[in-house]
Amino acid sequence: MIRFFSKPAVGFPILLWILMAVTGCQTPEYGQFGAQPGTRSDVVLREGDTVKISFPGTPNLNTTQKIAPDGRITLPLIREITAAGKTPAALEKELLERYASQLVSKEVTVEVESTSFTIYVSGAVLHPQKVTSTRPLTALEAIMETGGFDYTRANMKKVRVIRQEGGKSQHYILNLKTALEGGENKPFYLKPADIVFVPERFSWF
Repeated sequence: MIRFFSKPAVGFPILLWILMAVTGCQTPEYGQFGAQPGTRSDVVLREGDTVKISFPGTPNLNTTQKIAPDGRITLPLIREITAAGKTPAALEKELLERYASQLVSKEVTVEVESTSFTIYVSGAVLHPQKVTSTRPLTALEAIMETGGFDYTRANMKKVRVIRQEGGKSQHYILNLKTALEGGENKPFYLKPADIVFVPERFSWF
């Protein structure tokens, strides 16, 4: 509960600024998760993933590629193609179209051989740090990788995920307290370079 007094405390302007910085504005809140950005319904290729591309009828085109930071891979004959942001099935379809005149058998398969991406966890957790994962990772799992919440001060109902999308910073608010209590929630899957921030609870006496 917030109490206001006729004579404001000396540090109130600073405290108000911190509160505004933490809460932000126009931030979507997903208290029960629900349908939201970051929910994984299929594998999506990312920068840094290594993919194996096979052409059963034309084995000389087979290759294994690591997706570059710009999201592209370099392939024989057609040179560069964007892979990041697509599912393996979508990339297969595009490769079939691009290689149509070169293939003996109209067949291509794309498999993810390895994946690795980094996210950052800070705020009221036991060991704030950079987390590198080789598998899909949820916000809650990332926090557990840092030792978990600092339960003496963490506001688990307002965990913030900060993500760069389309050149803009997007903020998502998650209620992870419900998830820890066994509620039926859809997990929020992270993307490379996401920042997971656990704010502190505010209290006045």
